[in-house]
Amino acid sequence: MLLGGLQKLTLIDFPGRVAATVFTIGCNFFCPFCYNSELVDAKKIKKHPQIPEEDFFNFLKERQGMLDGVCITGGEPTLQADLPEFIKKIKELRFLVKLDTNGARPEILSDLLEQKLVDYIAMDIKGPLEKYHKFADAADILEKIHQSTQIIRQMPDYEFRTTAVPSLHEKEDFLSIARWLEGAKKYYIQQFKAEKTLDSAYSSIKPYPDEQLVEFCQIAKPYFEICEVRV
Repeated sequence: MLLGGLQKLTLIDFPGRVAATVFTIGCNFFCPFCYNSELVDAKKIKKHPQIPEEDFFNFLKERQGMLDGVCITGGEPTLQADLPEFIKKIKELRFLVKLDTNGARPEILSDLLEQKLVDYIAMDIKGPLEKYHKFADAADILEKIHQSTQIIRQMPDYEFRTTAVPSLHEKEDFLSIARWLEGAKKYYIQQFKAEKTLDSAYSSIKPYPDEQLVEFCQIAKPYFEICEVRV
């Protein structure tokens, strides 16, 4: 596994759990507002220090009984060929596992589901399907994204979430997303962070006011069991 970061304690990344978050290197999307650019931009990746897998597992062994779980995020974790084996090692230490994904590799998600390796999954919904060309250029990306949403609905626990970015998202987009994902368990609208963005121009964009996010949430709320704003 290519590991580029470790947050040793988080009370928010894994809902209801005390966890650590590990960051994988590399991504197949080019979201201009991404604030983990050092894990996505090829030039920055070359300069970014990696964490030896052995060091990560030594850390986990020291935290047994103190942490409930591990969040695996990125970058895009499903690009890592040894992701299933990596998760198995975490589970052997009796930690729960949460996975963050962009949903571009449904075959990996299906395998993880079949092997019952993931306890919670969070999929980033970049926008309505008609806007996905702004974030990825794979010819079959829409089919893959939709497949992933269907697979994730079968997970033990999951959420979908969208980072609301001025210039990329409008009020109507959240109605389109809600109709697409209607009936899903959880959907969150997240505040945009104008820092370390992949496209430097986005660092000067002023985030939506919190009350605007609440308005977006009200539009989507009837379509989900839980629909909330994260700021």
